[in-house]
Amino acid sequence: MSDTVKYVLDEKDIPRHWYNIMADLPSPPPPVLHPATHQPVGPDDLAPLFPMAVIQQEVSQEREIEIPEPVREVYRQWRPSPLFRARRLEKMLDTPARIYYKYEGVSPAGSHKPNTAIAQAFYNKQEGVKRITTETGAGQWGSSLALAGSLFGLEIEVFMVKVSFQQKPYRRSFMETFGAKCIASPSDMTEAGRAVLREHPDSTGSLGIAISEAVERAVQRDDTKYALGSVLNHVLLHQTVIGLEAMKQFDLAGDYPDIVIAPTGGGSNFGGITFPFLGEQLRGGRKIDLVAVEPSACPTLTRGKYAYDFGDTAHLTPLVKMHTLGSTYVPPGFHAGGLRYHGMAPLVSHITDLGLVRPRAYQQTECFEAGILFAKAEGIIPAPEANHGVKAAIDEALRCKEEGVSRAILFNLCGHGHFDMQAYRDYLDGKLVDQEYDESEIAMALAGLPSVA
Repeated sequence: MSDTVKYVLDEKDIPRHWYNIMADLPSPPPPVLHPATHQPVGPDDLAPLFPMAVIQQEVSQEREIEIPEPVREVYRQWRPSPLFRARRLEKMLDTPARIYYKYEGVSPAGSHKPNTAIAQAFYNKQEGVKRITTETGAGQWGSSLALAGSLFGLEIEVFMVKVSFQQKPYRRSFMETFGAKCIASPSDMTEAGRAVLREHPDSTGSLGIAISEAVERAVQRDDTKYALGSVLNHVLLHQTVIGLEAMKQFDLAGDYPDIVIAPTGGGSNFGGITFPFLGEQLRGGRKIDLVAVEPSACPTLTRGKYAYDFGDTAHLTPLVKMHTLGSTYVPPGFHAGGLRYHGMAPLVSHITDLGLVRPRAYQQTECFEAGILFAKAEGIIPAPEANHGVKAAIDEALRCKEEGVSRAILFNLCGHGHFDMQAYRDYLDGKLVDQEYDESEIAMALAGLPSVA
């Protein structure tokens, strides 16, 4: 058999519905609360931020939600994305494991993020919105929304975490090529940004700060809404096209995963690849091992507290129950900028609390080492975020070797590293170092959690 084994679906196999795991959970997640009253929020509370179609998806209990044809039409440019059997990596590791990866780097923006960016832009356009504000960490979400805004004729304004703005100049160029405006956060454009700069003039920024700036800008104009690239239910819903396609591709392969792995920052990548498989398990199907991988320098699932918290630093957002390091926590400036968020998606947090997920944390140098090993074997340079999933997949494959068992391992290669070569250069030159979080800073951030009865 050829070393290159690729499972390709036809465009007719692009899912016609997103999968909503809310329909199959053994217990519902705790409700989202209004920050002032601590009562469950209703659609009217979210209307200043999101179009009504998105709000309805956020609270939906329906198992399947139809994908609008204009969204599927755009998906056809790169979906279905390929599933590969990593035979060369298996040989390099000398493992009996069967390693598969779903490759989302084939999208126009180079990651999985357009799966929701296209959908959110479509719903905003339908409701007459003219401008969307957002935040971005590594820039993959900002790039995806810039692309979507260009396709649907929307003005896009992106607050990019300052350390990533400086580390990844080509992501800014990508966004601006599609007509978006990209601002380093914290900025002097918002009161939230100015407040941070007054106290910390040299702040490297955080996703929590950037969210505050984007939300503040969104509520200032009636023709403007806010879009989020991870964390919320509707975002994870849109990403389930990944896992739904993967299930069909495993049918082609005559196999089924024993372990499903994904890097996890806010949760959209993890939810996208795992939720369809988990849903099948919850409906009585085969049990799988779910591994959520995060950076040791921002260990939300492995060290955070499961509690109600704000999604942003300036406390403009509703309260959600999630694994959190505290909304005021500013993570170190490691290169996997898409994983530098203080909280975790409520749905991912909930299923982790139910014991359905095995979280794991790695340092960035060992992840880059794994990414380079993968690149030499499979010919694809992963994004720094994706390297976390690669590292976990390699570790699981080596465990199979030690135990003398063959398991099918699936991970989501959520993006390519073509805009991240400076990070690889730093690693190859020995300049990339592991970054440790400050226990006292996390303790202070957690001490400020809102008191919810």
